[in-house]
Amino acid sequence: MNARITDVLHQIRLFFLPYLAVLVTCLIIKINYTREEIYFSLNALHSNIGDYIFPYATHLGEFYMVLIITFIMLCHSYRKTLLVATSFAISGILVQIVKHIYHAPRPVVYFEKQLSTIHFVKGINMLHNNSFPSGHTVTAFSAAVVLSYVAVNKRYGFIFLLFAMSVAYSRMYLSQHFFEDVTAGSILGTFSTIMWITWLDNRPFMHSQGWSRGILKRK
Repeated sequence: MNARITDVLHQIRLFFLPYLAVLVTCLIIKINYTREEIYFSLNALHSNIGDYIFPYATHLGEFYMVLIITFIMLCHSYRKTLLVATSFAISGILVQIVKHIYHAPRPVVYFEKQLSTIHFVKGINMLHNNSFPSGHTVTAFSAAVVLSYVAVNKRYGFIFLLFAMSVAYSRMYLSQHFFEDVTAGSILGTFSTIMWITWLDNRPFMHSQGWSRGILKRK
C-alpha cells in the first residue's frame, strides 16, 4: 500500500473539513480579541449544568482513556493498535517538549490579582504551570484523527471531532487553559497525527495478514 497524505485526508474528511472551518474561526477570534477579552467572555458563560458536565468531559483527554482505546483496538487489529498507540506517543512527546520550552503560566497564575472575579468549578485541582499548549486537547484531537482514520464507518469522524472539541472547551471552562492553548493543542494533535499515520501506514508490514488480526480476531 502506498498511502499519500491526500489519501489520509480523504479517509478523515468528515473530521478534517469541519475542523478546518472551526480552526479558521478560532484564528479570526484570536486576531481580533485579546487573551483577557476571550478568557473573561468564556468564563462568564458558566452554569450549573456546565459545572457538572465539563469536569467529566475533560477526562476524555486523560491518559487512562488512551489505555482504554488502545486495549479496544488490540482486541480487533494489531495494525490499528499500533497506529493508535504510536500516534498518542508521538503527539504526547511533542506536547511535552513544547510545554517545557514555553513554561507558560496557567490562568490561575496569570490572573492572580483578579481571582475574585473569576468563576472556578468546585472540586477542581487548579494547575499553575506549563499551560501552552493544552495536553488534554492534543490527546483528544490525536485520538479523533486516528479513530476517524481506522473507523469502518467514516461518518464517525464528525462525532470524534465533537468529542475532541468538548475536551478543548472543558479545559477553558475549568480555567486550566487559555483559548490559544487549546487552539495550538488542536493543531499539534491533528497535524502531527496526520503526518505520523501517513508515514507509518506506508510501511509494508502494516498490511500483512498477521497485522490485520487482533486478540479476539484470529482470522
